[in-house]
Amino acid sequence: MATDLFSLEGRVALVTGGSGAIGSALAEGLAQAGARVGVLARTVERVDDTVRRLGESGHDAIGIGADVLDEAALEAARDAIVSRFGSIDILVNCAGGNIAAATVPDGASAFDVPIEAYRDVVDLNLLGTLLPIRVFGAAMRPAAGCSIVNVSSMAATSAITRVGGYGAAKAAVESITRWFAVELARRGADIRVNAIAPGFVVGDQNRMLLIGDDGDLTPRGRTIIERTPLARFGEPEELVSTVVWLASDGARFVTGVVVPVDGGFSAFAGV
Repeated sequence: MATDLFSLEGRVALVTGGSGAIGSALAEGLAQAGARVGVLARTVERVDDTVRRLGESGHDAIGIGADVLDEAALEAARDAIVSRFGSIDILVNCAGGNIAAATVPDGASAFDVPIEAYRDVVDLNLLGTLLPIRVFGAAMRPAAGCSIVNVSSMAATSAITRVGGYGAAKAAVESITRWFAVELARRGADIRVNAIAPGFVVGDQNRMLLIGDDGDLTPRGRTIIERTPLARFGEPEELVSTVVWLASDGARFVTGVVVPVDGGFSAFAGV
């Protein structure tokens, strides 16, 4: 049956950044597809909230508080998940995002962003993807048809004002996605590596940039909607089906790609 291709029954998925709006939606979607799920993020209380909701829905989940830039903490998390579930078959690298210091303030120059802010945003997004791949990839079973799904951004391929460091970091995420896909496949590892590139989804990090206190769109929010053919922001749940597909046997001949889930933003020239 075609539907069996997209089942994740018997598999173990780990979502980094799993307590945020997008990460928690992906964790729930993977669980609904049949996976047992590990939820990893820095804030233990938010991780616990996500795991509690999964448990209330009848899903088997474990929560771990860890920073994706702390290799020792990631190794401890790997050991805890393998001890609980026996393996890791799916890794979704959702941890990341922009940081305030790396955003050009209104009225400021692009030359004013501190170089330390560039380092911080690159570390968070690039190393925050690379370290989990290195640590959790070691626990993936060669015969399981394993999958890594990274999270990129529209900023990786289009210059978006004010967030140059974030765009550079996500472009690097796309580069290592392709590199790991090729390297692992050429060496015979049964691990596929792909990414999604979400369009503009409103979350805690970007809400104030897109929506004003009065609930109306900000000028930046209006510009984004005008450049999005579907004329709206995305919802976190609208990313789930693409991630489930990439993680499943339905995509077993798909590796090294970045799939836009963006309402047409990347296809539109603006005229």
